[in-house]
Amino acid sequence: MTFHTWWLFLGAVFALSGTPGPNMLHILARSVRVGLRRSGAAMAGCLSAVILVLLASAAGLSAVLLASPVLFDVLRYAGVAYLLVLGIRAWRGDEASITVEGGAGPAPLSLRRLYRDGLLIGLSNPKLLLFASAFLPQFVDPARPQGPQFAILVATFAGAELFWYGVYALGGRKLAAALTRPALKRAFDRLTGAIFVGFGAMLLGAR
Repeated sequence: MTFHTWWLFLGAVFALSGTPGPNMLHILARSVRVGLRRSGAAMAGCLSAVILVLLASAAGLSAVLLASPVLFDVLRYAGVAYLLVLGIRAWRGDEASITVEGGAGPAPLSLRRLYRDGLLIGLSNPKLLLFASAFLPQFVDPARPQGPQFAILVATFAGAELFWYGVYALGGRKLAAALTRPALKRAFDRLTGAIFVGFGAMLLGAR
């Protein structure tokens, strides 16, 4: 892999990672609810999921899913169910109350729970594994050792994701002050819930 190829990959994944999706919406919502600092646990969970998916793709797990439609459907339906549960919870406003960073209100969600939810969100879409298996090899030079190249690509993808997590988390921090008003908080909860349900419906219809 040449330096020029790496730059092309960086540009592609930077644009791809910044596109709003379940991970970014989750980071934004967590930052609004528990503050910028504590949302770092959710970022770590989402990032762990992305790295696991990329490593699994490099290891050939995507070929197993392609060869076993039943297994793929099981994972897909599990992802749909989890996104729908998140959507319903967000719509009802069941989780932590919105707090401003540094405020006196306690954040009831533990760091472990924040990390776990981020991890599950990131793992909820098996289509990501198939996408990674088709995307990453395009930037690998088969004439050179593939292990180091995949390591560079995974690290680059993870770095781009982390950058955008920070951007969305900062956006959530700015929203938090306005969303302390009950009417706006309720509207935010319902919008977030509807988007998560929409992501679930899109995954359900994916083939």
